[in-house]
Amino acid sequence: MATGGAFEGQVAVVTGAASGLGRGIADRFGAAGCRLVLADVEEAALAQATAELTAAGVEVTAAGTDVSDAASMDALAAAVLGCHGHVDLLFNNAGVGIRKPTAEMTTRDWEWVLGVNLWGVIHGLRVFLPHMLARDAGRIVNTASSAGHVVVPDLAAYNASKHAVVAISETVRAELRQRGSAVGVTAFCPGVVRTRITSSARNRPEALRNPGEALPERDSWDERMAEGRQEALEARFGRAKSPAEAADILHDGLLEGRFYVWTDDIFTEPLRRRHAEIQGSINELLE
Repeated sequence: MATGGAFEGQVAVVTGAASGLGRGIADRFGAAGCRLVLADVEEAALAQATAELTAAGVEVTAAGTDVSDAASMDALAAAVLGCHGHVDLLFNNAGVGIRKPTAEMTTRDWEWVLGVNLWGVIHGLRVFLPHMLARDAGRIVNTASSAGHVVVPDLAAYNASKHAVVAISETVRAELRQRGSAVGVTAFCPGVVRTRITSSARNRPEALRNPGEALPERDSWDERMAEGRQEALEARFGRAKSPAEAADILHDGLLEGRFYVWTDDIFTEPLRRRHAEIQGSINELLE
């Protein structure tokens, strides 16, 4: 395990840590010398991640956590603060997605996606930010997405949740500046990352499943992309990154103290066009 860097000995809480991007973050910051608290709702994957990181020499604590549930997040905070006394790095990372036309979305669809992607971030801030402010130290990383800036058809709930995470992150940044706090915040905005989010319904609570709707049978990135989505996605959001590559980019972004951390520079032109369209509409209203 390579240690001795800027994050050596820091306490890092990672939600959605058992697989995908969260696991990549755990691996990278564990290698950087962090003491990890891994939070996830998927028990078997969480146990595997904990065992593998421990075997690699990383100090790890596992916490079965449903980020959408207030009481579960209260318990996570109590466990972390009881064990370590503080948090240096908070990665509000857990995320799920549904690909479905907006007209076909059910209330349960919306509640599930917003519960994890949005309320997970809200609860993370609620239970940890006051302690970080009191200590006047630490950094919060909210996993937003390129979909928090430019939208993809058939992902209304996901797009909405990630736009909200961007807005919340920008608000927290403004508040921290206003009070002169040393606490930092980063909005992490990956493009396409090879994760299991296409099969995130495997962890969907029974109460939020649609009657008669089958769970996805496949979770392989290669199989999903073989359906013809990869070319269209990568044309808009850049080359698909592995979780390890995305986590490396995030690690370097935090070292540089950046607020926005992107995994691809392909977003420059779409963002420019979007902002130009918004500005043009404002100008039309003022004329």
